[in-house]
Amino acid sequence: MRLRFDDSLRFFLAARHRGSGAASLSHDGTSTLGHVIQSLGVPLTEVGELTVRGPDDDAGRRVGPSYRPRDAEVADVATAARPQPVPPPAPPRFVLDVHLGALARRLRLVGLDTSYGNDSSDDALLAQANAERRVLLTQDRGLLLRRALWLGAYVRGARPDDQLLDVLDRFAPALEPWTRCMACNGTLAPVEKSEIAALLRPGTRRTYDTFMRCRSCSRLFWRGAHSGRLESLVTTALEATGGDGAEARSGTRRGSGARRGADGFRTGRGSEPA
Repeated sequence: MRLRFDDSLRFFLAARHRGSGAASLSHDGTSTLGHVIQSLGVPLTEVGELTVRGPDDDAGRRVGPSYRPRDAEVADVATAARPQPVPPPAPPRFVLDVHLGALARRLRLVGLDTSYGNDSSDDALLAQANAERRVLLTQDRGLLLRRALWLGAYVRGARPDDQLLDVLDRFAPALEPWTRCMACNGTLAPVEKSEIAALLRPGTRRTYDTFMRCRSCSRLFWRGAHSGRLESLVTTALEATGGDGAEARSGTRRGSGARRGADGFRTGRGSEPA
């Protein structure tokens, strides 16, 4: 049988198949089409429509990954649809592998429920994705080839900003910028300045009046001196998903993160998403 892959899937193929984007092989009569595709290095998470045509067929017919192909057939393997529908719960929620911390902060910045830990094992990521119905985002092809995975996606791009746009293009989630803590993924709530004035440095107390606090970790956020960089990220994200960028200039932006101390909280220097 012969398999022909969409150009965007060639990246996953071995070097000998990458140039043509096609592979010819003898079929054992028992393996499913999905198994054959994954044996060539292409995760099924990245695959869309499958079309099979026999030597006597005038047109191809759509099949699923469980289809058992015949030797003389040709299978066309399309890439996953964009935007890709995600089963409930909606909107999509994500869990990221240990190498995508910068992307995790950006996803939280635009309001997406994003779980991330810098010491999570592959087995733990898989278990969390399945238990919580989260889309596993990774650049580890081997992780996406795990058969037990509920839903995953290969993140394209080397720069975190490009990775963010790739995820938004693929899943087209609704964005709610400035509503999540970039440190822990908790939700933010307005807090009166009078409640947290003792936690602020004198310069911050004099300069800023509007604050948000994370409901989970109690970090404080406000519109700081570096908010322009974050506003630019949010504007780009909103434009990529059909917004006009107005939300990037509204509400409370970014400030410094507060760290828990023995006597309450003390403010710490905030940082841009690296």
